Amino acid sequence: MSTPPSRKLRNAAAVWTPAATMLLASLISYIDRNTLALLAPTILAECRLSAEQYGWILSAFSVAYMAGNPLWGRWLDRAGVRRGMGVAVALWTAASAAHALLSSFWSFAAARALLGFGEGATFPGGLRTVVQTLPEGLRSRGAALAYSGGSLGAVLTPLIVTPIYAAFGWRAAFLFTGLIGGAWLLLWRRVSRRAELRAPHAAGARRAERLEWRDRRLWAFIASYALGCLPLAFVLYQAPLYFGRAWGKSQTEIGAVLWIPPLGWECGYFFWGWMADRLARGRADVIPVFRWLTLAALAGTVPLALGARAESFGGLLVLLFWAMFIAGGNVIVSLAYATRVVAPAHAGLMAGLGAGSWSAVVALTMPVFGRLMDLRAWDAAFGAAAGVPVAGFCLWLLLNRRAAQPKGGRTKDSSSS
Repeated sequence: MSTPPSRKLRNAAAVWTPAATMLLASLISYIDRNTLALLAPTILAECRLSAEQYGWILSAFSVAYMAGNPLWGRWLDRAGVRRGMGVAVALWTAASAAHALLSSFWSFAAARALLGFGEGATFPGGLRTVVQTLPEGLRSRGAALAYSGGSLGAVLTPLIVTPIYAAFGWRAAFLFTGLIGGAWLLLWRRVSRRAELRAPHAAGARRAERLEWRDRRLWAFIASYALGCLPLAFVLYQAPLYFGRAWGKSQTEIGAVLWIPPLGWECGYFFWGWMADRLARGRADVIPVFRWLTLAALAGTVPLALGARAESFGGLLVLLFWAMFIAGGNVIVSLAYATRVVAPAHAGLMAGLGAGSWSAVVALTMPVFGRLMDLRAWDAAFGAAAGVPVAGFCLWLLLNRRAAQPKGGRTKDSSSS
C-alpha cells in the first residue's frame, strides 16, 4: 500500500522540524545583533558616539563571537545541542534585552561582548542539528534552512524594529528582542525532546576520525569562510551609516529599504545549497565541484567595489543585494566543503571555526570601515569590502590545490585536482 499524502506531509514536516527550529534561532540572533546596526544613526547621535567608537563596539561583539564559536561548537559536538542551545539562547537573550538600559561606549561594548559570546552557538548548533537529523543528501539544503534564519532576520529586522522604534523609541526595540528569545526557549524545550537531539551524536565516529589540523583543506575552508563572507558584515553594519551620510536618508527611510540587500543573502543560501547538493551528488571526488562554485563566487564579488559610484539609490540597493547573494552562497559552499571533505564528524566545530574566523576578520575590519565612514572615504570602503573576499577565494584555491589526503578521508587524493 502506498503512503497517504497526509502521512507523507507529516513525515516530511517531522524530518525538517529540527532544522526549522534552528532557522528560528538564527533568525532571532540576527534580529538581536542587527537591531543595533539598524538604529545606529539614532543611538550614536543620542549617546554621542562616533562611527569609529561604533566600530569598536562591533569589534567587542566580534571578538567574543570569534571565541564563542569554536568553544560552543566543541561542546555541542560532545555534550549535545539540547542543553547547549538552551543555555546559549538564554544568555544572549538577557544580553540583548540589557541594551535597553545602556548609554555609554563601555556599557555597549560589554553588552555586545556578552551577546557575541552567547550567539557563538547559533551556527554550530544549526549545523550540528542538521547533521544529526538529516541524511547526507539533504544536508546542504538543511544547512541552508538552518542558516537562513540569519539572512531572514536581517530582512525582517527593519520591517519589525522600525515601527517599534517609531512608536516607542529605540530602547523598546531591545526589550522586544528579549521577548522573542524567551518564546524560542519554550519552543526548544518541546522540540529537543526528540531522541536524536537528547544525547550526543556519533561519539564513536568522533573518536575514529581525528581532526587533522595540518590538513591544508581545513585552512582553505577557514580562509574562504572568514574572508569570503566579509561583505555580509559590511552591508549589515556599515550600509545604514552610508545611507545616512552619503545619501542623506533618515532613520525611517533607512528602515524602509534595509531589508532589500539581505533578501539576496536569503536567496543565496537556498540557491547555492541546492547547487552544492545537486552537483556533488554521487561523486567520490567533490573537490572539482567546490572549485567551480568558489570561482563563480569570486567573479560575483568584484562588482561590490563600484558601490560608491552607483548613480542611483535603487542601483546601489541592487548591487548590495547581489553582493549578499554571493556572500551567502559562499557560506553554504564552504560548509558543504568542510562537512564532506575535511571533517564530517566535527560538524559543530567546523561551523564554529568558520563563523569564529569570520568574526575575527569582522573584529579587525569594522573599526577600519568605521574610520573610513568618518572620513567619507566611500571608494576605499567599498574597494576593501570587495578585495578581502577575492583574497579569501585565492587562498582557498592555493591551499586546496596542494592539500594532502588525511587518513580515513572520504574522497580521492586531491593532490591531482
